[in-house]
Amino acid sequence: MPIVHIELLEGRSIEQKRDMVKKVTDAIVETAGCPIEAVKIVICEMQKTHFGEGGILRSDR
Repeated sequence: MPIVHIELLEGRSIEQKRDMVKKVTDAIVETAGCPIEAVKIVICEMQKTHFGEGGILRSDR
């Protein structure tokens, strides 16, 4: 059972997340040869104040 964890900054629409889940699932099914029902995807969204890059909070960019 493949389990995929995706970490994103907040801000994607539900439609974008649906599309991403479908496409990632299809890619796993195609490459791993597992049934579609076996693919599990966890999306973790973080606030821009909880992510730093190059010494700067993303919210400060």
